[in-house]
Amino acid sequence: MSGAVAAHVQTTSDRPAVTVRLASPPPLDRVLTVQSEPTGDDGVPVVRLLDGERLVATAGSAPAADAALGDVDAPPATYEEAAAAEKRYEGLADHPFPTCFACGTERDPGDALCLRPGPLDDGTGRHACRWQVPDGVDAPQVWAALDCPGGWSAGVAGRPMVLGTMTALVHTLPEPGTTCIVTAWQTGAQGRRHWSATTVHSPDGRLVARAAAVWIAVDPATIRPTSHH
Repeated sequence: MSGAVAAHVQTTSDRPAVTVRLASPPPLDRVLTVQSEPTGDDGVPVVRLLDGERLVATAGSAPAADAALGDVDAPPATYEEAAAAEKRYEGLADHPFPTCFACGTERDPGDALCLRPGPLDDGTGRHACRWQVPDGVDAPQVWAALDCPGGWSAGVAGRPMVLGTMTALVHTLPEPGTTCIVTAWQTGAQGRRHWSATTVHSPDGRLVARAAAVWIAVDPATIRPTSHH
C-alpha cells in the first residue's frame, strides 16, 4: 500500500526519495481518495490517502539521506545465501498476516510476491530472500519487496508489528524475469519501535532500491484491515 501512495508523489533531484507515514489500517475492497496538498508544513507538497474523512496515510518527497541504511556494514546476500535463508523463514511456522501481498504464506505467486525472508546464518542478524521479478514490474511492487523483509529483520516473528513510516529510494526498475536479492537488517530498537533497512540488488549486484523503515509492535487483532465500516 505504501508504494501505491508513493506513486502519486512528485520527486525532485534534491528530494529523490519518498516518505510514507501510515496513520490507520488501510481498508480492503473499497475505493480510497488521494488528495494532493500544494504544500505541507515544511514547504514540501503532501499527498494524503483518505477513507472518507479518515486519514489512512500521508506521503511526500524526501532527501536521499532519509533512506539511509544505518551504520551497519551489511552487504547484499548472495543468491546461495538468500536461497538457504528462505528455508529458515519464520513465517512458514507462524505468520501474523498470512494474506500479506509481499510475504504472506496464503497467497499464490500469480497475484503476490510470495517473498520468504529468512535469517542468514552468518551472525549478522541480516535477513534475505530471492525475488522473481514479474512481467510489468512497477515501483509499488519494488516498494512491496523492500517492505516486509525489513519487518522480519526487525523482529516480527513472535512479536507482530506494523509499518509506521517508510522512506524508499527506487534507483531503477529491475528487469522482468530476473531474480533479485532482497537483504534486510535491524538498525535499532526502543520500546515498541523498531528500525530496519532493506536493499534490493539485481543479479549482477547493482543496487535497485533501498529503504529505511520504522515498525511498531502491536496486537494484530486491533489493526487488521476491514472490508466494511
